[in-house]
Amino acid sequence: MRPRIYLFGDSITEESFTDGGWGSSLANHFCRTMDVVLRGYSGYNTRWALKALEKVFPPPESGGAPMAVTVFFGANDACLPDRCSSFQHVPVEEYKKNLHAIIAFLKKRWPSVHILIITPPPIDEDGRLQNPFVENESGLPERTSEAAGRYAKACLAVAAECGIPAVDLWTKMQQIPGWQKAYLRDGLHLTHGGQRLVFDEIIGELKGVGLSPETLPVDLPLIAEIDPKDPIKSFEN
Repeated sequence: MRPRIYLFGDSITEESFTDGGWGSSLANHFCRTMDVVLRGYSGYNTRWALKALEKVFPPPESGGAPMAVTVFFGANDACLPDRCSSFQHVPVEEYKKNLHAIIAFLKKRWPSVHILIITPPPIDEDGRLQNPFVENESGLPERTSEAAGRYAKACLAVAAECGIPAVDLWTKMQQIPGWQKAYLRDGLHLTHGGQRLVFDEIIGELKGVGLSPETLPVDLPLIAEIDPKDPIKSFEN
């Protein structure tokens, strides 16, 4: 069977299969070589993700261990505890423990799987005020870029402690002027430019561990490999 990569995360992952999204771009990038399996859950934090692991991922006896898993949480954990989305908040130290637990689960289930962890993005606080998800009587953003940065730092620390690669999206996005509107459509979720940035960072990291269209075999003969005089012979080999 064709190998798989799972995309596990919150709404930024769930939305990745939209037109031009980073998930759909991965599916196109790895067409004929690896299946991209979407497991995105809008609004979820790492506390909820831990409760869902057994339902998200197939049991080991089902066979076909994935080649890679992306883990992309933190944007909801970083909601401020005294603002309108406080029910999603997870303290940063618990967030770290939860990420460790998710990674430990994946490594125990599939010891050879490549895990790539992605930090939460920075927050455009003006964009959040203009696009509230719930009623916001305080008039203050439920997320801030400073708070997201603390979770991004914790995410990178977990990656280093576990010896796995990471995409520092929080830092990478802020390297261009006007990142707030260039990469974020509502202060949190990605524009087409943001989707492209995530895609580029992920394929770079996957290539670094040997996962690319150039290194993965196709599962069936390409049309150029089929002999017009004896097409069936290609399938017999």
